[in-house]
Amino acid sequence: MCARSDEAGPKAGPETVPAPETGPATGPGQRPRPLFCLVTGASGYIGGRLVPELLDAGHRVRCLARSPDRLRDHDWAGRAEVVRGDVTDAASTAAAMHGVDVAYYLVHSLTAGSAFEQRDRDAARTFAEQARAAGVRRIVYLGGMAPAGVPTRSLSPHLRSRAEVGEIFLRAEVPATVLRAAVVIGSGSASFEMLRYLTERLPVMVTPSWVGTRVQPIAVRDVLRYLVGSATMPDDVNRPFDIGGPDVLTYAEMMRRYATVAGLPHRLILRVPMLTPRLSSLWIGLVTPVPRGLARPLAESLRHEVVADEHDVARYVPDPPGAPIPFDRALALALQRVREAKVTTRWSNASLPGVPSDPLPTDPDWAGGSLYTDHRELATDASAGALWQIIEGVGGDNGWYSAPLAWAVRGWLDRLVGGAGIRRGRRDAARLRVGDSLDFWRVEEIEPGRMLRLRAEMRLPGLAWLEMYADPHPGPPGSRGASYRQRALFHPHGLLGHLYWWCVSPFHAVVFGGMARNITRAAERIDTAPPSDGE
Repeated sequence: MCARSDEAGPKAGPETVPAPETGPATGPGQRPRPLFCLVTGASGYIGGRLVPELLDAGHRVRCLARSPDRLRDHDWAGRAEVVRGDVTDAASTAAAMHGVDVAYYLVHSLTAGSAFEQRDRDAARTFAEQARAAGVRRIVYLGGMAPAGVPTRSLSPHLRSRAEVGEIFLRAEVPATVLRAAVVIGSGSASFEMLRYLTERLPVMVTPSWVGTRVQPIAVRDVLRYLVGSATMPDDVNRPFDIGGPDVLTYAEMMRRYATVAGLPHRLILRVPMLTPRLSSLWIGLVTPVPRGLARPLAESLRHEVVADEHDVARYVPDPPGAPIPFDRALALALQRVREAKVTTRWSNASLPGVPSDPLPTDPDWAGGSLYTDHRELATDASAGALWQIIEGVGGDNGWYSAPLAWAVRGWLDRLVGGAGIRRGRRDAARLRVGDSLDFWRVEEIEPGRMLRLRAEMRLPGLAWLEMYADPHPGPPGSRGASYRQRALFHPHGLLGHLYWWCVSPFHAVVFGGMARNITRAAERIDTAPPSDGE
């Protein structure tokens, strides 16, 4: 339910980070001195929204990211400091902690297998130790709400790991605020997307028994408010807080209320007790954009009742009138954001487990291997501006401008093997930024008006990229015409990777060739379209 980041990966080298300048202590009647906050997980769903909230509250913010370039196109990027590092690496974490007052830990693993719990445990201990050494005043952690009366050993591995990370911070020498949430409702959250697509696509639903489990959802706006307010808690506060909205509902009630808020007909829900979390994750992956690897921990977290035992957080972060936000209002706000294409972060902002994160190699013999390419170039009468408009708008509802059935089949095959598939869509219908997910691609680089580079996150026996360029024709000022360049690249892993390229390359003329032709034609239609009213 909570956002994760791309920071749990290969160790990064330390960077020397200067300490912030601090002003004199404030006196009576003066505003408290702004705090210096470190945010991990800023490329994730919650972290990407928390940073501007902290800045707007007057605090200074430093972000620790394994891939700082993924944060550069956020609206707040120029107001926050970004340093390279990894929470699993003590040296880079220590450097990032220098001079920090409050450290936010918003990093979670969503990988499977037995190793992820130990990685989460080691990362939390490293973070706590470096916070102590740097003199950090408080650690703030957002975890999952634990079901009452259920032994920790009976929880799902991911809920158990969240609980253990919280305990590590509470036992550390630095005071900690551990916020525990159940289902977070907000535009782009994995929980909201799962609820949305299940309800919208299935007027009659055959559901697992957990749809009858009671949960206490919370609006993302309230989560952010509690996170920001936690920064100024008194130094003697070291404890967990349950955070939830005012409604306690079963998942079936949540689906029915979503249908009402969204203006959909009544949904018929039929429960099938034998649907296990594993089968549920396959079902969720089939119907929604949420991939199986993420759907399973979401489904597992709904097996037990998760209702807040207390609301003590309001003693330190008072609720304003109308807060916490009721469930129906949280749904309406999220739907409004979706319909207005104002989704600032999405669950897919963070990299999925198992997908490649290597940048495009600049050396054709990178790592001693091969780099296959498919290059297309077409001249067009369209302007470079019109061409770029089409390039930046690819994917999502706009599609890929060639062989839609082939793209759909490739997406289904990816889903069958646990990949993201092609239904993640876009964060924004017209604009992209570095780090955005785009169906089964991720934006690796943008040169506005000229170049878009996408890195494949589909399951492949190798690494793949797709580049698209809009180059204006050289000529006198005011002359029209442009050149569209397209390059698909594939770095195979082993013999299977080479076989994969040789098997799919005969289809490239249809897929990539058709894509180049149709993109240039679409750009030409933009330039020849009559002006709209008012222009």
